[in-house]
Amino acid sequence: MPMPPGTTETGLHAHDAEAQGEAARLHAAFTALRARLSTEIVGQAALVERLLIALLADGHLLVEGAPGLAKTTAIRALASRLEADFARVQFTPDLLPADLTGTEVWRPQDGGFQFQPGPIFHSLLLADEINRAPAKVQSALLEAMGERQVTVGRQTYALPDLFLVMATQNPIEQEGTFPLPEAQLDRFLMYVRIGYPDASMEAEILRLARERARSGQAATAPMQGEGHAPLRLSQADVFAARAAVLDVHVAPALERYLIELVLASRDARRYDAALARRIGWGASPRGSIALERCARARAWLSGRDFVTPEDVRAVALDVLRHRVLPSYEAVAEGWDGERLVQALLDKVPLP
Repeated sequence: MPMPPGTTETGLHAHDAEAQGEAARLHAAFTALRARLSTEIVGQAALVERLLIALLADGHLLVEGAPGLAKTTAIRALASRLEADFARVQFTPDLLPADLTGTEVWRPQDGGFQFQPGPIFHSLLLADEINRAPAKVQSALLEAMGERQVTVGRQTYALPDLFLVMATQNPIEQEGTFPLPEAQLDRFLMYVRIGYPDASMEAEILRLARERARSGQAATAPMQGEGHAPLRLSQADVFAARAAVLDVHVAPALERYLIELVLASRDARRYDAALARRIGWGASPRGSIALERCARARAWLSGRDFVTPEDVRAVALDVLRHRVLPSYEAVAEGWDGERLVQALLDKVPLP
């Protein structure tokens, strides 16, 4: 292959070495970020991984879990390790869309209105207990997530280039809540369910809480002090890592497997007629895109430049559980999206 004018073989080798060095630096930075978050968010390794995958895949996360499982701590800890601002909004039934997006305020000294941005204009946003807010507030958030902009009055305002929403919902105390419609759930890259830690993790949580109490830190504050040197990634690092994730190789056979999983969620008759009757609606093309992006991000976090079937299977449940809907008969039999996706993973053969 002819070299570009003005270049030499030595120059090309130097450029390749520089690119490889930058790639290694980026991966080392995210590996350190993952390790640091795992020491601050004990017992929730899956949540830490999903947060980083969402960050790398440029998507949003819906997390469901009982109170006290470090959901708020997780996104706050991630924000403290990035060159990004953070906001938390507690969703309640009396919340208004303007409380989230901002509003125009009359300024008598200027004789006109001035837009006051709301918390949605932060790079990382925690939408706490999103199912407690009415439909208008939920739709305002989901529109911003999908279009990366907010329209107030006649003006449209762009959201930050780095924009990640982690919404949470509580699986208990459903009275007075407003469940998200399935079509709106599709806006989330992943729907993650987290559970309680085991005994060893519970003991580590107690130890960490005592350590924070002695140092005078809040329970949700990132750890500081000995063994916790400052670690803060720039937004440029995040965007460069996203570009590297897009370069992760997906073999044609694996791409066919990924597509077959999504197609089977729409029509599973070739695998299991009974399963096909239990599926009311399958995943949209948005599900295919999300599944590939998340598999690439997981492979990159694992230090590989290629995706494996295990990468696809590892993220498939969180990517598809809110996109595959059971039929009325299946609901009566106790089936939900998670069980359907697990059945599909068991039925569709690996490449």
